[in-house]
Amino acid sequence: MASSAAVNLEDVHSVDLMNELLRRMKCSTKPDKRLILVGPPGSGKGTQSPVIKDEYCLCHLATGDMLRAAVAAKTPLGVKAKEAMDKGELVSDDLVVSIIDEALKKPSCQKGFILDGFPRTVVQAQKLDEMLERRGVKVDKVLNFAIDDSILEERITGRWIHPSSGRTYHTKFAPPKAPGVDDVTGEPLIQRKDDTAAVLKSRLEAFHRQTEPVIDYYSKKGVVATIHAEKPPNQVADEVQKAVSS
Repeated sequence: MASSAAVNLEDVHSVDLMNELLRRMKCSTKPDKRLILVGPPGSGKGTQSPVIKDEYCLCHLATGDMLRAAVAAKTPLGVKAKEAMDKGELVSDDLVVSIIDEALKKPSCQKGFILDGFPRTVVQAQKLDEMLERRGVKVDKVLNFAIDDSILEERITGRWIHPSSGRTYHTKFAPPKAPGVDDVTGEPLIQRKDDTAAVLKSRLEAFHRQTEPVIDYYSKKGVVATIHAEKPPNQVADEVQKAVSS
């Protein structure tokens, strides 16, 4: 294994190696951070997450992507996950936590992590905490992206897409020049089925039902920071920065 890694490094351009070395040197001065992001669809977590990741040299752990990667790579945990999926069962909490534990061994996770989409239940939160405790660390901050459902509805149900180019519009915030058609081609815009009010309502109900107990659980530990996610992205970024650095 070591020799193939060495060959791979020999094929990497010197400037890329130097940039990575400089990045790691800069990262070595940063404080370790273990963060959980909680927020409904459309709350802006996806906008803020890469900024925090780069600023604090953290790894971004999206459990759905990690499960798919483990299955594709046929790791021992991935094989177990695939067995559950093939039977139509949910992957167990213990298995997901084990996959997170495995990921934390990577150099990119040395300074800490951002967990997004997990834990969704108090039992998952407890299992995550137990695993971190075995590593001698704990969750430093849970960022709760709080936003009124009606604002989310306006944000999400106003989104329209030009399918072939991926150009996106918003009826209020970035409307097309002519209603319902793409500015460049004049072709009709579509709305994703997930962006309708009915789908959003059921997703938000599920989100609140699942995650409010998780927020309560971490609030008792004194690690929750509420982010006012209805604000413009730059103001949200300032709030996130203050919360993470406190």
